[in-house]
Amino acid sequence: MDRNEPSSPAWELLLPAASAPARTRGRSLQAALREAVRSGRLAPGTRLPSSRDLAADLGVSRGLITEAYEQLTAEGYLRSGRGAGTWVGSAVRAARQRARDLAPRSAGARADFVPGTPDLSLFPRAAWAAAQRGVLAEMPHQELGYPDPRGLPRLRTALAELLARRRGVVADPERIVVVSGVAQATTLLGFALHARGVRTVGVEDPGSPQHDALYASAGVTAVPLPVDGEGIALEPLRASGVRAVVTTPAHQFPTGIAYSPRRRAELLDWARSVDGIILEDDYDGDFRYDRAPVGALQGLAPDHVAYTGSVSKSLAPGLRLGWLLVPGSWAEEIVERKRTLDLGHPALDQALFARFLERGDYDRQLRRCQRAYRERRDALTTALDEHFPGSRVSGIAAGLHVIATLPERYGPEERFLTRVTAAGVAVRPLSAYTHPSPAREETDGPKRTRLVLGYAHVPPARIHEGIRLMAEAAAG
Repeated sequence: MDRNEPSSPAWELLLPAASAPARTRGRSLQAALREAVRSGRLAPGTRLPSSRDLAADLGVSRGLITEAYEQLTAEGYLRSGRGAGTWVGSAVRAARQRARDLAPRSAGARADFVPGTPDLSLFPRAAWAAAQRGVLAEMPHQELGYPDPRGLPRLRTALAELLARRRGVVADPERIVVVSGVAQATTLLGFALHARGVRTVGVEDPGSPQHDALYASAGVTAVPLPVDGEGIALEPLRASGVRAVVTTPAHQFPTGIAYSPRRRAELLDWARSVDGIILEDDYDGDFRYDRAPVGALQGLAPDHVAYTGSVSKSLAPGLRLGWLLVPGSWAEEIVERKRTLDLGHPALDQALFARFLERGDYDRQLRRCQRAYRERRDALTTALDEHFPGSRVSGIAAGLHVIATLPERYGPEERFLTRVTAAGVAVRPLSAYTHPSPAREETDGPKRTRLVLGYAHVPPARIHEGIRLMAEAAAG
């Protein structure tokens, strides 16, 4: 094919734009021509008709075509030379790519027990939509401007009441910062630590694998500290030299224990002795099934504990909505860092959640989730008893996951995981949440298979079916 002639005449690509209203016709022609080059329909090196000829073909003024050629030449889409005509440039070499979806999912799994996800079908769409309509009707225009970086006063007041009532937190609305989930709260604290010259922070081992990367982004190194049956071990903590530590005391992730009263007191004594700070991640503290939830650690020492939580387990992680309650001496620098990061959380989302809290909708949602997740935990333990006799579930009756230790006959762990993965069952071993340690590998010896099984997002019937599939795969 002669590259001097377009495979499809330029005027055919521009006909719809040429029919646009007169006041927008010039912009429409430029946009259509630009898209034809981007998409590859006008390939690099293609010669375009003269402005006079193209204007005649399209039935528009020559000035519109000349202006379009000049604009796209300035942008690099076209090239031209005196007496040499106008050509498609080489700056755009490929058609526009489709956007990829990098959201974390267990693609193609027949059964998914990966922990960390709530049941998104429980999201209260009707109540949320009603709250949104109410907010849009009543929200003053000025509140759609840049918000207080801490968050709307209305939401911070409602959150203070909620956290004091449900979690025993000493909640001053002036020290609450509305954040984009616990991940942003963690990063904010990391930046504040770095600004104070702190370069290390203790993290639970086993614990959340996200902490390392979040703190590293703020220039702070995560130091793994072992967790025993009562909580983070005190001797390694003291020996580490850190002055900041991240904990999940209400329901440790992933072991499932609750910090003992003694360990909670020892941890606070440590923080006072080193003038340190504890970041308390209360990621699923509302969900306790055998008794009332244990109150937050922050209530015992608000000057040494920064408390964070979110709606990720109760509503949906996609809302990116959480809170950080900081000690008074940390408030100013945390708020200033929040301001420089994003100028504050979206005001409309904040007003909507405030209304959701004030009208009691959030309490109703928590009760709904509590009932569903307790039923699913019971279904999971029953299915394990039936299909993996001799297995043991450890940790308190709380949260969205359990630790299941399987009998030795289902080992070794690597073989077990290979078989169940091949059968389409998505699971995570406890070892996936443990920091690598040569010393541990040398002393542990053969290990029984220990799984972190998430159940909140799986209906009871699917739980039974998934555990059956896993047992069949393990049996070979």
